[in-house]
Amino acid sequence: MTTVIRNGTIVTADLSYEADVLIEDGRIVEIGKGLQGDVELDASGCYVMPGGIDPHTHLEMPFMGTYSSDDFESGTRAALAGGTTMVVDFALPSPGQGLMDALKMWDNKSTRANCDYSFHMAVT
Repeated sequence: MTTVIRNGTIVTADLSYEADVLIEDGRIVEIGKGLQGDVELDASGCYVMPGGIDPHTHLEMPFMGTYSSDDFESGTRAALAGGTTMVVDFALPSPGQGLMDALKMWDNKSTRANCDYSFHMAVT
């Protein structure tokens, strides 16, 4: 199935212009004028731009006997609602825990993520 986002203002890092965006199987396959698709969304008067990346998140992070308020499910759902399509979360090893074990533990938590994610390891 294909989707066309029609009549929007495409915004990139250095350009903005009016065009249609053709999406097939969840991927952008063409940007141009007069594109056709199975489903059409009218973006007249709207900006169409890539999703943001949040390079500094603390999902399910332990802190002073408690945890940060968002887990991978709620935090990534909130990110998507705001236009962020990828998060880079701090992976924190427990005291005495090896880095690979900590990464595996964080990766297991991320199975509930709603968007793309990556990790950066905090070395303690």
